[in-house]
Amino acid sequence: MSNAVEYRKEGHVGFITLNRPEARNAVNGDVAQGLEAAIDSVESDDEVWVSVLAANTAGQERPVFCAGADLKAINSGNAAALNTPRGGFAGFVYRTRKKPVIAAVDGLATAGGCEIVLAADLVVASSRSAFGLAEAKRNLIAGAGGLFRLPRAIGRTVAMEAILTGDPFTAERAWQLGMVNSVVAPDQLMDAASSLAARICAAAPLAVWASREIVLASQYERDEVLIDMTNRAFGAILASEDTKEGLTAFIEKRPPNWKGR
Repeated sequence: MSNAVEYRKEGHVGFITLNRPEARNAVNGDVAQGLEAAIDSVESDDEVWVSVLAANTAGQERPVFCAGADLKAINSGNAAALNTPRGGFAGFVYRTRKKPVIAAVDGLATAGGCEIVLAADLVVASSRSAFGLAEAKRNLIAGAGGLFRLPRAIGRTVAMEAILTGDPFTAERAWQLGMVNSVVAPDQLMDAASSLAARICAAAPLAVWASREIVLASQYERDEVLIDMTNRAFGAILASEDTKEGLTAFIEKRPPNWKGR
């Protein structure tokens, strides 16, 4: 994993950090490769059930979670390196995965940075954060999922305004529109994200992962497909060791000991 992205795990939670504060955490080839490798680590580790994606904003007078694509990398002919075959932009936005990612956003998430947030499953933001797709101001369009994910997250008309003007909106507004789970003081951000991750880990991981898949599919699949997905997932979950453990723990009035199998 490159130094542009750091990864560590604590218990059942993986912590991923974009680490280019000197470049406003813009995505270059190192970030794309590093973020993909971090997600690989999460997905392949049976002991990690959820991850938190944050950014290093040290030394930034005006914090930036991620400024999107590194324009210097693009200008030098390295645009292709900002994408990976499995993950698309930043090695992340189109990545197939089963485990939820919580974006912990401090500062501005703009252009591709906002698209990274939109590709996450839950969002905790600091009160000084803002979100936007600024591409129209540069005669570009958001090419990493923002044009269809932002309308799903905040509604078509409000998203249309943000996309066509390129103007950012505040974390408080994002929370009001349902894009953000909670808004907290900057010094409470990682505690809030970690607390949310712990609450998810308290639930059964197999059920969490199966439920996530169906919730995401509900945005574009027909009801018939979703019913079939639900029935198949229900059967698989019912036959798992963790279902037996969950029922036994309930009967014995004790916390369950999940194994993820």
